[in-house]
Amino acid sequence: MSDAPDNDQKTESPTPKRLQDAREKGDILQSKELGAALVMMAGAGWLMTAGGWLVASTQDMLIDGLSFDHGVVENFDPGSAIARLTMPIVAPVAALFAMTFLAAIAGPVLLGSGGFRWEAMNFKGDRINPAAGLKRIFGTQGLVELGKSMAKIALMGAVGWWLFSGRMKAMTTLTAPDLRTAITEIGGTFTFAVVVMSVALGAIAGIDVPMQAIRRAGRLRMTKQEIKDEHKQSEGSPELKGHIRRKQAEILQSSTRGAIADANVVLVNPTHFAVALRYRPGFDAAPIVVARGRGEMAQAIRDFADEKAVPVLRYPQLARAIYFTSRAGHLVREDLYIAVATVLAFVFNLDRAMADGISQPEVIVPADARYDADGKKE
Repeated sequence: MSDAPDNDQKTESPTPKRLQDAREKGDILQSKELGAALVMMAGAGWLMTAGGWLVASTQDMLIDGLSFDHGVVENFDPGSAIARLTMPIVAPVAALFAMTFLAAIAGPVLLGSGGFRWEAMNFKGDRINPAAGLKRIFGTQGLVELGKSMAKIALMGAVGWWLFSGRMKAMTTLTAPDLRTAITEIGGTFTFAVVVMSVALGAIAGIDVPMQAIRRAGRLRMTKQEIKDEHKQSEGSPELKGHIRRKQAEILQSSTRGAIADANVVLVNPTHFAVALRYRPGFDAAPIVVARGRGEMAQAIRDFADEKAVPVLRYPQLARAIYFTSRAGHLVREDLYIAVATVLAFVFNLDRAMADGISQPEVIVPADARYDADGKKE
């Protein structure tokens, strides 16, 4: 029985944040076998589709290079001669490079590990540490990689022996009847060998990719304590939240806190903007904005309103409209009277509305008073 506490055992699957951090640091799912198999398959595909093209282009190059007259000798220009002779083989060779390059990129993309990560380029001292290097070589991972390499050599050697052992006698007598026929036969045999070996590499990659995925998942597993610590960092510890709330309360001046305490309602968006409204029938000519704020100020207004039991209602569009059209101590703009009056009528009868299960009413903000979060008219 293990003496380690449950919180110290890595029994939990990695969180999305843990996976994202690992990707940014260069710890991604990768398989060298998959990359080698894809490049080999691309080469096999090129041989089947463009191999004859390269042979014909090479033949044209040799014929052109070995055919000359006295004019070529008298006006010898090595630069133009080299360009003329190599031009026929540029296209098939470029096709080979393009196909293998795309195959090399396809490996990480298929594993969901595409993209460039600058943090992976950072200097890591353990990479030049001899002790760490010996541990990688002679450790479990090194032994696994050695076993894979030996198995791959054995498999590829067996495939090669199977392909050529039965054809060795025929290949030694190919040049007897016709050189062109012999070259064609050798090319076909070589192409078939590359195709079979690429399939064998694909089989190895099919085993290696799940193994790499399992190893990476095990490497990134987390303890319950690590998950708790991550949650605290993302959500904020209770101590940090308390400090933030005290800081927000300090933002509000005493006069503003008094005005919010006298407010009838605070409209929010839901936390980016906040406006506190007051309307006292017979005393105020119209609803007044007693406080307004955005960001930390908005959160401070909302927290103080909760503390003083001032109703806080979510009216995003109306809150933005009042914030961008009125200042603290000013009346609400006339075209917003109906919307604000609807909200205040609900607040004045809030106890009855809650008892009857009536939800807060919808309001219509005039088109000329609709703003986005940046203060631009929608």
